[in-house]
Amino acid sequence: MVDTAPRVSRTATPSRPFARQAPSVAQARADVWLGVTLFVGAVISSVLGYFAQLAGPDTLDARAGLVYAAVISLPFVVRRRHPILVAIVVNAVYIVGMEMGVPELYVGQIVLFLAMYTVGAWVDDRQRARLVRLAIVAAMFVWMLVATFRAATEPVPEGVTAVGALSPTLAYMLIMWLVNVVFFGGAYYMGDKAYEAALGRQALQERTRELEEQQEIASAQAVALDRVRIARELHDVVAHHVSAMGVQAGAARTVVDADPEKAKSALAAVEQSSRQAIAELRHLLDTLRDHDERADEAPSTIGFASLDALVRGSDAAGTPTTLRVIGEAREVSDFVQINMYRIAQEALTNARRHGGPGVTADVRLRYGDDAVELEVTNTGRVVLGSRTGLGTLGMRERATAMGAHLEAGPRDQGGYLVRVRVPLAAE
Repeated sequence: MVDTAPRVSRTATPSRPFARQAPSVAQARADVWLGVTLFVGAVISSVLGYFAQLAGPDTLDARAGLVYAAVISLPFVVRRRHPILVAIVVNAVYIVGMEMGVPELYVGQIVLFLAMYTVGAWVDDRQRARLVRLAIVAAMFVWMLVATFRAATEPVPEGVTAVGALSPTLAYMLIMWLVNVVFFGGAYYMGDKAYEAALGRQALQERTRELEEQQEIASAQAVALDRVRIARELHDVVAHHVSAMGVQAGAARTVVDADPEKAKSALAAVEQSSRQAIAELRHLLDTLRDHDERADEAPSTIGFASLDALVRGSDAAGTPTTLRVIGEAREVSDFVQINMYRIAQEALTNARRHGGPGVTADVRLRYGDDAVELEVTNTGRVVLGSRTGLGTLGMRERATAMGAHLEAGPRDQGGYLVRVRVPLAAE
């Protein structure tokens, strides 16, 4: 199978971010058709010009016109691959042909325009493109200057009468001067604009490709963040309630024979924890199904107002826990309240799991002038040498999401401290 995709040229000038793409297979095929078409047109023009005696009595015969037509048009089959060489060849052939009296005037003009345009549109070395085109213009200028001088010094042909200061031949040459100034100037300008447009299209394609790659990366990151969020939410919901249920079920089993009423109370707490776990899991699943962009949204019951229930549940699970609210209550967003509640929940769960027998906990919520701070401390032992668990990692992620810093580690006086301070301006 033939690869028709354009190939990117690796040659670029220092002033360019990248070079123009090399001609594609389709463009090369189009150049072949262009060269053949110009050749046919030049042959027809030469034959008709021969019979019309356009060059006067010195007109070359039709066979010379065929050679001229081939040499001036067929190089265009490689005009995009070798634009400078093609431009030099066709301009030299045109000047030589006109001096020899080739009876072809129209296709040659088209060829000159296309050659000048192609150099401007396809040469990546802009300095070389400019010098080559200026050299061609200079050569044409010298040739036309010689032709004009020759026409001005020749006698007026017999039967032609001058109507003013200029001879008809000289007037005709001056018209050609004006036409060629516009002709070559237009080819020069249009070639430069075509090159700039091509670079603009390539830059747009490159930018589009980069945006597509960035979109793919962003999509992958979004999926990864969703997985992290889901893992964090599941951990916070399941770990806390299951841990509490385990402690309460163990207590019920221990006292079921000696104190049935206390066992019933513990089992009731297990039932309550399971109901809360199911309710939060259902809310999490509903959020995932609805593709809600508010990833950390939680049931409306979760927030600072529910810290008291959280502390009572921790106390009922066998970890004596106190709650203190310090300062005048301030308005805090639901997002911050939910995350700080989850941090307190995880800190109490860790205290219950790792603090050992006789562990106690204290939860403090402080309202300041410019920040709100949550502090959870507990007594008991500290497990050293273990890797950071998912719970601690989740707390740090929640703190980062609020623009806060989480402080978590052993206390000097024993036990463990978890503290997070959220600037109100940031939240």
